Amino acid sequence: MEALLFLAHRLPFPPNKGDKIRSYHLLKHLARRYEIHAGTFVDDAADLPHVTTLATSCAQLHTEQIDPRSRKPASLRALATGESLSVAYYRSSAMQRWVDDTIARHDIRKVVVFCSTMAQYLDRHPQLRRIVDLVDVDSEKWSEYAARHRWPMSWLYRREARTLLQYETRVVDASDMSLLVTPAEVALFESLAPAMKGRVTAVPNGVDVDFFHPSQAGANPYPASGQAIVFTGAMDYWPNIDAASWFATDVMPLILAVQPSARFYIVGMNPAAEVRDLERLGHVTVTGRVDDVRPWVAHAACAVAPLRVARGIQNKVLEAMAMARPVVVSITCAGSLDAEAGRDFAVALDARSFADAVLSCFDPVNAGTIGVSARARIEQVYRWDSALAALDTCLDAPAREAGPQSFIKESHVNAEPGILHSRG
Repeated sequence: MEALLFLAHRLPFPPNKGDKIRSYHLLKHLARRYEIHAGTFVDDAADLPHVTTLATSCAQLHTEQIDPRSRKPASLRALATGESLSVAYYRSSAMQRWVDDTIARHDIRKVVVFCSTMAQYLDRHPQLRRIVDLVDVDSEKWSEYAARHRWPMSWLYRREARTLLQYETRVVDASDMSLLVTPAEVALFESLAPAMKGRVTAVPNGVDVDFFHPSQAGANPYPASGQAIVFTGAMDYWPNIDAASWFATDVMPLILAVQPSARFYIVGMNPAAEVRDLERLGHVTVTGRVDDVRPWVAHAACAVAPLRVARGIQNKVLEAMAMARPVVVSITCAGSLDAEAGRDFAVALDARSFADAVLSCFDPVNAGTIGVSARARIEQVYRWDSALAALDTCLDAPAREAGPQSFIKESHVNAEPGILHSRG
């Protein structure tokens, strides 16, 4: 099998959060045709036991553990250089040495990069055929953060939006193929970087339709009485924190006025203090990390995605639809779905409409009808293999001429010593 370099900013296993779900299925798809040499960072100690498991899918797996608590302050050095803090955050001289050595020793000619910040490791290798999965327009996320925070964070977020967009534009310009998760994200990027029009392709997320299947519901984790409303995701991620807080404080009182037995369950790893504090309201349960999210979704009266800041497709929504559960989403999330509002999911504009939509899902007949339709739509349009077929076409194209040399000023931020895993 031909060797291929795969770079990801976060260990793509286990697939238990948005970016890791996409990167895992991307790696799984590529491993069918290529000998994978993967380099990635581990930013959660809970993922360390899974490194060995992922190594079995790769000819070589290089990991470096990083501590977000120390890396974030270190990335502030970029303020003096005019760089994006995100790029500086993921810079490691140890990773660069491994990339350079792997390309030389294994005659690497093709590379797939997950997350734009990892493209910096290819600056010395413009001859490689490269696909870069941006996933979302990350720079725009920082603009949205700026609008919702006070100075000085608003200033810092606006700066990051500007510098990261400049970087994303350069990455796209240097790539053979660049990906975003939805046509809406492509249109947004092209509006922000018009010179790159036609250079980015939409490749949607998929769902493991066998894993997230109604028959895999498992035992009911909820009390026998009451109506369970579930929100899933990584609960140290600010948009999820904001969404959970808004739903618990603004929407739940409206629901409880009609259905006093309703309860809001926040299910996901690393709940921030603000999320934990919501339990004091009396109608909220925060579970933290769970071994299997499927029973929590499958046995809920409905799932919600009340995000006010969101980029791309929300995997939590696709998974609930695949489990044939009714889902109520914010207008922010609705535009990314290739499905019909009112038939496959419900959409809400504000707290009142959110409450009304959730209350309608408490009707078993209505919930069942939406759930069946949602499952059918997932099976029709959200399969990983068909979504990722475009990558194969690009990787099979003839090698290109060497492009421009490094566009990022070199700097060194050392990560902890790498862990190298080899197979075969």
